[in-house]
Amino acid sequence: MKKKFDIIAVGRAAIDLNAVELHQPMEKTKNFKKYVGGSPANIVIGARKMGLKTGFIGKLSDDQHGRFIMNYLEEKDVDTRGVVIDKEGHKSGLAFTEILSPSESNILMYRQDVADLYLSPEEIFEDYIKQTHYLLISGTALAQSPSREAALKALLLARKNEIPVIMELDYREYTWYSREETAIYYQLVAQQSDILIGTRDEFDVLENKQGGENQATVSELFKYRPELIVIKHGVEGSFAYEKNGNIIKGKAYKAKVMKTFGAGDSYAAAFITALRKGESIKTALKYGAAAAAIVVSKHSSSEAMPTLEEIKALIAAQD
Repeated sequence: MKKKFDIIAVGRAAIDLNAVELHQPMEKTKNFKKYVGGSPANIVIGARKMGLKTGFIGKLSDDQHGRFIMNYLEEKDVDTRGVVIDKEGHKSGLAFTEILSPSESNILMYRQDVADLYLSPEEIFEDYIKQTHYLLISGTALAQSPSREAALKALLLARKNEIPVIMELDYREYTWYSREETAIYYQLVAQQSDILIGTRDEFDVLENKQGGENQATVSELFKYRPELIVIKHGVEGSFAYEKNGNIIKGKAYKAKVMKTFGAGDSYAAAFITALRKGESIKTALKYGAAAAAIVVSKHSSSEAMPTLEEIKALIAAQD
């Protein structure tokens, strides 16, 4: 069947409150600017800005913050038919950020009983998932029930309908009870996904170890379903591993860094966009790295998502 969407993401949408007063601790900060946040929401916002047709599955609070997120998704032309409004009083997550220096940014997260973790399996619908080319599952969606089971149901429906699954590891320690628990569910979903994207540290969490080695990681995961694994190493660049043995190295691009967060979401959005548009994996690595460089140079994450023209211009200037 002809697909209506290039990618639908499952997981969290939240509120980012980024410090307007830079280079001072949050204790002294009085002014923050509000944005939409949450890794999977940011990814589909970014991919839409880059030209893909995107949708989102998640649960929002029935209040002003929830309406702020919904309105923003709709303004950015992200399909919201998979979005559910919480009716049990759960609130949207809040992330307060302090930007102390270009190399040090901290996040104070409020995620106790947040609405996105109450998305239930009954709120995941096969007819919606069948309409996408890719399904993206965020690792944070696996942290607690019933969101965990909702994400697993989405995975099963994607498998049933032969839809490629992308897992963006998106590890947030404060959402989980233990590293052991995280590793169980990360491995369960990773083994049934087609594409995996994460930092070296996040793959260490998946393996429940410290100082993991890329080749050992991918050799183990390639025993299962994954065909492509992207492991990011920050300023050292990133590596894409194919099941056939190919290894592609991608460099990092230079930027005038304002903050350290948001890079992963923009990287995933641009990498997926490149793949969907038929670009090579090498080009997709370039798109991802360039998009990450652009976003860390700006104040927000969702608002800072670049266009393809901006990505190509940065690549042309630095290659």
